[in-house]
Amino acid sequence: MNPIQKSTLAGIITVVVYLSVVVLTTPALEPLAAISAAFQLNTIVIIGMGIGIGLQVFLTEKSKLLGCKLDVKKKAFGGNTGSTAATSFFSFFSLVPLGCCGWWLYVLSLLPGIVGTGVSAVLIEYSQILAYLGLVIIFGFAGLTAIKLRKEMKLSKIV
Repeated sequence: MNPIQKSTLAGIITVVVYLSVVVLTTPALEPLAAISAAFQLNTIVIIGMGIGIGLQVFLTEKSKLLGCKLDVKKKAFGGNTGSTAATSFFSFFSLVPLGCCGWWLYVLSLLPGIVGTGVSAVLIEYSQILAYLGLVIIFGFAGLTAIKLRKEMKLSKIV
């Protein structure tokens, strides 16, 4: 599978997993209604995660094809996985008032006992901003990978 195919597949899988979580955690709504609500509120997050993860996969696969030895796989994928999970987590909070992701209401009720009332209030109040910050981190890791790949390509041409 070439880098474009692999990255496209990774992006699609990211979006499908996100929407599957929305559907599975929203028993009160029909699946299409839950997906529609998710897209209405979190289009940027949903598409951004798919593109960001796809871009990271593309850069990593391209570096393999070019024979570059980038030491980004563990760091980038670990960082992107964590960022993607955090971005998803925060974006689900905005869906709770619509009746979507009712399971997350339960998670929200546990937050004060885990991180305290003040931190919980901040996490809930700024969940959308935190979701966008997660997207920035995802694209930041992809950008770092692109910079490292470019440097590695320049070095290999010199030698």
